Amino acid sequence: MKTKLFKNMLSLILLTLMVMPVFAFALTAQAEEGDDPFGVDRYASRLDLPGEEETDVRDVIVSIIKVVMTFLGIIAVVVILIGGFKWMTAGGNEEKVAEARRLIIAGVVGLIIIIGAWVITNWVINTMMTTIEPGAGGPDIPLP
Repeated sequence: MKTKLFKNMLSLILLTLMVMPVFAFALTAQAEEGDDPFGVDRYASRLDLPGEEETDVRDVIVSIIKVVMTFLGIIAVVVILIGGFKWMTAGGNEEKVAEARRLIIAGVVGLIIIIGAWVITNWVINTMMTTIEPGAGGPDIPLP
């Protein structure tokens, strides 16, 4: 039963991976010059990612930190979901339930640490951005 379910899921994933590029190429083919078929510019402005006019190193570092923290949060939530799935499929087996409980606790602790790190990082970044001006604090060295 499990092997059949595994084969069906694997087939569905492979089929999806083979079909998705067709839609991506269709969107690109329909786009005219200057268009943004995937909406990257629109979503980049929502994420506060630095654009062409913003080339400050601090903005790039802040964007990288935001992406990494988001990625870590997603991983923690996935660990919690895997623990919940294992608990639901344990079938009363105490060893599997204990393993699932350990996964859930580890995921929650990880999520708390990530949220705490995000709060501290956000405070440091906001403090740094408001108190430090670009070019201030160092010697004025002319660039070639």
